[in-house]
Amino acid sequence: MTLSSTLTTLDQLPPACDNIQFNYCKTVACVNFSRTDPQLYVLQNSNLQRPVLICRECGAFPPVLSNHDVIAEKQRLTLEQNSGLAACSNDTCPYNGFPVLTYRQFYHAFGFSGERQRYRCKACQHTFVDPWSNSNNKHQLQQKLLAYLFTGHTVREICRRLAMNPKTFYDQLNNIAARCRRQLTIFDARLGKQSHSHHLATDFTPLQPNSNNGVLWIATAEADSGYVISQHVNYQTQAAASYVDHHDAYQVDTRFIAPHSYHHPHDQPTTSQGLLAHIDATYRQILARKNMENPLSGEVTINYPTKGCLIRPQYTVYGHFLYLRELLNPSIASFAVFMPQETLLRSACLSVFIDRINNHTIDPLYVVEDNNWQHGQQVAKIDIVLMGWWRDRWAFSRNNSGNKGICHLGGNKKQQQHWLTIATHQAATVYQQRFHDQFSHMVNEPRRKLRPASLLPLLDIYRAWHNLCHQNKAGLTPAQALGLMSSPMTLEQLLQ
Repeated sequence: MTLSSTLTTLDQLPPACDNIQFNYCKTVACVNFSRTDPQLYVLQNSNLQRPVLICRECGAFPPVLSNHDVIAEKQRLTLEQNSGLAACSNDTCPYNGFPVLTYRQFYHAFGFSGERQRYRCKACQHTFVDPWSNSNNKHQLQQKLLAYLFTGHTVREICRRLAMNPKTFYDQLNNIAARCRRQLTIFDARLGKQSHSHHLATDFTPLQPNSNNGVLWIATAEADSGYVISQHVNYQTQAAASYVDHHDAYQVDTRFIAPHSYHHPHDQPTTSQGLLAHIDATYRQILARKNMENPLSGEVTINYPTKGCLIRPQYTVYGHFLYLRELLNPSIASFAVFMPQETLLRSACLSVFIDRINNHTIDPLYVVEDNNWQHGQQVAKIDIVLMGWWRDRWAFSRNNSGNKGICHLGGNKKQQQHWLTIATHQAATVYQQRFHDQFSHMVNEPRRKLRPASLLPLLDIYRAWHNLCHQNKAGLTPAQALGLMSSPMTLEQLLQ
């Protein structure tokens, strides 16, 4: 559905939604950075092979987005995170969907229904029951199921050992995931109330690396403790009401990818020698995409999932950062975001935190390092190189036999030695790699390549186990390292 017939003249940017406009020049050094006056840009929509928006000042051509679809995607991500939690279900109520666990001020405790706590909404007087407030009489069975799952047993083996059928297995898995989301909501709310600064690590990877099914997974963790704050995928289990063959930011529901497979012949990427050559090759690959903010728009093959639908990655990543901004305490004086070299992450971070970029209270950085780099050691000599079409200012250093480069995306040229020493996105990268290793028997199962929905409960379970149960060499969980809890959680406590 077209938002407005007057927009076909392209004398306006895609309309804002909730006073949010993400379409403007994203070159920080340009005078048009963050400015939304359409007269500052050349706009066209008649040639799909050319950019829709071009900055008249610097010539940059940031891809355009449907602001309505970004907000809709963020709402979808929030609903998924709150799925199964006790909340007001009255569609006309202003507190609809706000979980009791994090918004207790919106509700009254209103007796019990059996062993379960009942609540009443203060706004509409609607009553509801918390389904997780009573004891879990299946916790022993669920502990055994998780133990088998974490030790590499297949679904068939687990069903045989526990004398259950596959449907019961997945029902129990979904029940465990819902309990884990409930536990995580409590600790995420505690983290959101902290006012001290954070170093955040973000990474972006395929959910099933060998499947080519187009499902991408973004995760953001607290870089020092390893606590995974949020994670999302560009896939939903329900089919979309409508699809469009070509992305059009002047339409609603343009974020859904039409359900058919895409096969593009492409050459194998060449292996670059050295960190500098690797970064330059990545810039070239990004510029070769039809849409620089969509990793699925280049010469890629997509085997579309048999159920559900794919969402254009840029909308999920923008929604991910919006969710992150809402979760973090706005009174935090400043924080940093470390990410790999990916234009989508850069654009989403700059756009969502545009107020902090202008106030210089956020430090977004590209971080690229080789496997031999020793994290935390002081650097000596620093080399500065301008790279890519954007002439990004990279700082490089060498540590014994390792190399590392950082690029401050906010334009700050100070503290380069400091960032080279501490900046890393390994907290998110290692978390995702450990998930792939832990559940490789499910991630890489041939019959599951086109059925990613069965992996979504595992993501919730693994994040809860990682944050609340998994201990580092010092015997601390990520939640303990942040002061969110005093002792590690056992599986039995996690499933209560």
